[in-house]
Amino acid sequence: MELVVDLITIISDSISKVRKEEIPMKKISFASLLVLASCHPALAGSANINDHFINKVTNIPNTTQQCEVVEVPVYGGNGDKTADALTGAIIGGVIGNNVTKNVDNGGAVGALLGGMIGHSNSKAGQEIVGYKQETRCKNVTTYTQQTQQVYSHSTITFFYNGKQQTVRFQK
Repeated sequence: MELVVDLITIISDSISKVRKEEIPMKKISFASLLVLASCHPALAGSANINDHFINKVTNIPNTTQQCEVVEVPVYGGNGDKTADALTGAIIGGVIGNNVTKNVDNGGAVGALLGGMIGHSNSKAGQEIVGYKQETRCKNVTTYTQQTQQVYSHSTITFFYNGKQQTVRFQK
């Protein structure tokens, strides 16, 4: 009986030190406390161990392919931009000659720039002549929440010298 009291005193002192953070929680042997509480007739049934759980929510992705039929314009007409480039070159050359009368090759530079601008601004080949239907698909991800209970920690509650003691620990 004296050994049991000494063990309880040691464990109680260790618990007090843990609460004051003098020693790490892992240093206490909870196995000895459990054996002590369950084996000694005076203490049997006086310790209560509880497991605590938390609800953990997990998002589970579900990717599906969604398709739809869309109308796409069909371009046609004369796709030749040569006439527009040539018109731009002529206009650019005239402007280049008039603006730069005393500069050599001013008309040539104007014609070159005018041809480039005429080509890039050309509407040739951009006429919509009809529409066709195409199927276009894209991946869409939705999430389903799954809740499950997972172990958080355990506590052991016992009485020592008339005081209730509770210790939290991991299994």
